[in-house]
Amino acid sequence: MPSSAVRFVRYAGRLSLTLALALALAVAAVAALVAVFLALVVLTDGAGSGLAAWLTTLVVGSAFAIWRLRRRRRAWPAQLVPFLPVVVAAALSAAVCIPTVPTDRQSPPALPFVATQHWSLATGSRVAVYHYPPAGSGARRAVPLVYLPGGPVRGISVLDHRFLQLLARRGYDVYAYEQAGGGRSDPLPMGQYTISRSVRDLAAFVDHLGKGKVDVLGFSSGGAVLTRALADPDTAGRLHRAVIAEPGPMDGPTARAGGHKGKPSARGLAPAPAGPRSTHVPRYAVAFGLMRLGLLTPETGLIGQAEGDNAFTAADLGDDTASAYCARDAHRIPVEDTPQNFSFSPAASLRVQQTVRDSPSIAPQLSRSTTPAMLMIAECSSQLRQWATDVLAHDPAVERTQYMPKVGHHMWNGLDDNDERAAAVISAFLQDEPAPLPNYPTREDVSAFLAGRT
Repeated sequence: MPSSAVRFVRYAGRLSLTLALALALAVAAVAALVAVFLALVVLTDGAGSGLAAWLTTLVVGSAFAIWRLRRRRRAWPAQLVPFLPVVVAAALSAAVCIPTVPTDRQSPPALPFVATQHWSLATGSRVAVYHYPPAGSGARRAVPLVYLPGGPVRGISVLDHRFLQLLARRGYDVYAYEQAGGGRSDPLPMGQYTISRSVRDLAAFVDHLGKGKVDVLGFSSGGAVLTRALADPDTAGRLHRAVIAEPGPMDGPTARAGGHKGKPSARGLAPAPAGPRSTHVPRYAVAFGLMRLGLLTPETGLIGQAEGDNAFTAADLGDDTASAYCARDAHRIPVEDTPQNFSFSPAASLRVQQTVRDSPSIAPQLSRSTTPAMLMIAECSSQLRQWATDVLAHDPAVERTQYMPKVGHHMWNGLDDNDERAAAVISAFLQDEPAPLPNYPTREDVSAFLAGRT
């Protein structure tokens, strides 16, 4: 090979190595600046929609670029090279500061099959209420039935509305309301979302209804609210009977306890949920991700409550939905809600859950409960078994437990005869009739039940 060609190859090789090194350094600089931005977002709790962190990062990056420029005198336009990582990092981080959905709360449109009422409660909450009066030719039940949905701070799904209609066809006068901030209910200031407020809202709702004592069906986090209501003598005095279905943790010690779940759920087996995800947008991926990790508070200045509610979609729940179904149902999980009706407030939900974790034990108060109660536990529950068995252990008024076979956490789900079986169990207890299923587990069975992982 001629010497000139050899020199060219060597020069090209050195040039390629230099360019690769420069590119690697530029990428590292961009990554470092983005990391600085995210750290500042955490330190400032997202102040000013993240702009405080963005401006500080821009200043830091520009100062570093000027320092580099002074160390190495460069000719124009090479002087701009140190600023390129700053520009790229500023563009990337700016995407976290710019809203892509309305920042004013957008409530779901009216449902076509039931009227939405709004009740202003004595607590100051203004909640969306749905009423399904007794239907069909069967006997009318004298005591109203109030439904407390899961979430917390989530709208009532269409799937749940169908189950409430089934209960109405069985003669129940069914009322349901969405927790303040959920669905079509008005939001609260973030600091007012607490588990105690949820209990007070239940008492105020019963008072507003004005029909005397009521039966209450509490599902998931609604079951936790109902459990705490039973431990509060003032609220419990308004309740006739209580059905606690697949409850969440009732207090801090329960929430922090370890344990195991039921038989395998469809988590990790079901196809990924269809539809858009807010977490594919940098702003909401950062906001919801850092909130979930506890690095941003629910009161974060990065995104407001209304914007977060507007952005969050059903697909963002990911495997959480699949975890509410048995593994055998992984490929036939029903659509629980419509995009128009779906509503979830992630920040408010985290705030309520935190107040549960921070609360002291309610076991002493629950041990004095006298309101007849029933527990419902799913075979493929995604909840810790101890969340239900702790209620059984501490509430002497739990008269029966119904272990529901072939279903996951969402026991009424429109599959097979699951809705009818759940309704039969609930109805038998509320009417003080013989249980359709064995009373299992009893208090004496709890140790074996937990050890057997049934």
